[in-house]
Amino acid sequence: MRRIGILTSGGDAPGMNACIRAAVRTALAHDLAVVGIRRGYTGLIAGDAVPLDRRAIRNTIHLGGTILETSRNPDFYTRDGRLRAAAAIDRMGLDGIVLIGGEGTFHGASLLAADADTAALVGVPGSIDNDVYGTDYCVGFDTAANCAVEAIDRIRDTARSHERLFFIEVMGRTAGFLALESGIAGGAEELVIPEEEVSIARISERIREGFTIGKKSAIVVVAEGETPGISFKIAREVSKRLNFESRVVVLGHLQRGGPPTLRDRVLGSLLGVAAIEALMEGRSECMVGEVGGNLACTPLEETWQKKKPLDENLRRIFPFLSE
Repeated sequence: MRRIGILTSGGDAPGMNACIRAAVRTALAHDLAVVGIRRGYTGLIAGDAVPLDRRAIRNTIHLGGTILETSRNPDFYTRDGRLRAAAAIDRMGLDGIVLIGGEGTFHGASLLAADADTAALVGVPGSIDNDVYGTDYCVGFDTAANCAVEAIDRIRDTARSHERLFFIEVMGRTAGFLALESGIAGGAEELVIPEEEVSIARISERIREGFTIGKKSAIVVVAEGETPGISFKIAREVSKRLNFESRVVVLGHLQRGGPPTLRDRVLGSLLGVAAIEALMEGRSECMVGEVGGNLACTPLEETWQKKKPLDENLRRIFPFLSE
């Protein structure tokens, strides 16, 4: 292992820069040359790389987003696109690549490895959805969850003042991690998550029960699911059943930006170091993660083929906490 590349792909997540910084510093400490591949797989196909030294990553640990930029490139889901990427890897002389991203990033990397005998590939999970199998938490989740909780706290003030029902939509296309944990921390009365069928009757009845014991406002946290903006439809139907005024707040990409929390800076740093160490140990086609407080390596194929389950203890306690 003499020369490595680092890229960020898919949705950006706070803490990615902390991970890049840690990976670069660890690589340089072991006399490895490092290049940053700009714009994810788009840059990999084009061979768009810039040298990364200590100056390039200085004063970046506190920055949100990714200094390498990112993209979602449909060309990489074609064999021709992946072969062009493999050729670019050869031209850049890369022995290994650290890929920071989510399920789509690792799916693409698995296909690349199947198509071409190329550089060693090690992933780092970066996703505010926290839906990557093989790690308890993804880089970026903690920051996004704290953003959602702050929004819930602020909205609760106006909900209480106006005696209103609020629906707060958070991200989470196929997984309810963000909605579940921010809902518990924010004291929400109800949740809508992809793992459970939406029941307007159940939501309405639970809110009605709250009103009968003296509550004058309520908050429902909604994971966006496959259709962002779904909370508007749910709010209309629940409001009609209850004959109660409601409002909808969609947090959207607010959850992705801003300085990473302490947890995301530390996790990003830990996994950035672990990724370089994995490459130096001769590992490939795996993802480094943290499971039960310990570092773990998971085959890339498992990270996107296996469904990461929600914490059943958190699901179990939510109904008690929301009464």
